Amino acid sequence: VFRRKYMTLWRGSLRVLMQNKVLSLLGIAMRGRNLVSGEFQTLEAVRNGSAMLVIIAEDASDNTRKLFTDKCSFYEVPVYRYGTKETLGRAIGKDYRSSLGVCEAGLARKIIEQLEEKQEAAKAEMEERR
Repeated sequence: VFRRKYMTLWRGSLRVLMQNKVLSLLGIAMRGRNLVSGEFQTLEAVRNGSAMLVIIAEDASDNTRKLFTDKCSFYEVPVYRYGTKETLGRAIGKDYRSSLGVCEAGLARKIIEQLEEKQEAAKAEMEERR
């Protein structure tokens, strides 16, 4: 029973990752050690210039959101809001994570492309509803 329950959960999360390229790319970045997670590590990566992209969870606190938008605008690092703490954490094989920093330029560029495509699709969908 224990094994079946967790295998079902794992398959469900794998299905979500396969459908979502952003989360898949974040997992690849984590396995390649090109990603930092958590507020302190992400903030340090922004300060020392190694972060090429910062992703903040949609359900992150207002203080966290303000902290990263201010720091990233000062250090000229692109910042995006995407997913929930749970989905970001699950994508990289960790617990809840409110912020992630991608430290490799190629992966960051590809993730930004995917995020912008998703934003454009969401805008188009909102315009269709009107």
